[in-house]
Amino acid sequence: MSAAVQYRRHRNSRLVRALAAAGTGAALLALPLVGATSAAAATTTAVTAAGTPAGYPNTLDGWIRESLAIMAQKGIPGTYNGIYRNIIRESSGNPAAINLWDSNAAAGIPSKGLLQVIDPTFKAYHVAGTSFDIYDPVANITAACNYAAARYGSIDNVFGAY
Repeated sequence: MSAAVQYRRHRNSRLVRALAAAGTGAALLALPLVGATSAAAATTTAVTAAGTPAGYPNTLDGWIRESLAIMAQKGIPGTYNGIYRNIIRESSGNPAAINLWDSNAAAGIPSKGLLQVIDPTFKAYHVAGTSFDIYDPVANITAACNYAAARYGSIDNVFGAY
């Protein structure tokens, strides 16, 4: 769900350019520095750069891989590519993204997090063993994939707003 694009000059643009020039792997590294362009950032606890409690890197790649491990244990279908594609479309990889303009927001339940889930959907499809914080990247991904599996068969079958 895209929101109005707000362009802002970033102080770290020299760093981003340097990382991008270093190679393809740097693009993934630079993603959290750039932030979301399609949703406003919510005021939540900042995500640290070390690692997740499960030992995965505390990056978009690590969050997706940790979610996939949980999904495999719970029998929730989905692939890395399907999750990544939807995250980039929904939040540009920003775990604090919040949509303040669509019909859900107008109804008082804005879409939140990496996969832009609303609170009632998050609660209904929350996966045991993950955080109850909708902004927690792993909990958000896993709940959204659980919802997509129930509604569409898999997150891999989602190609637009869901």
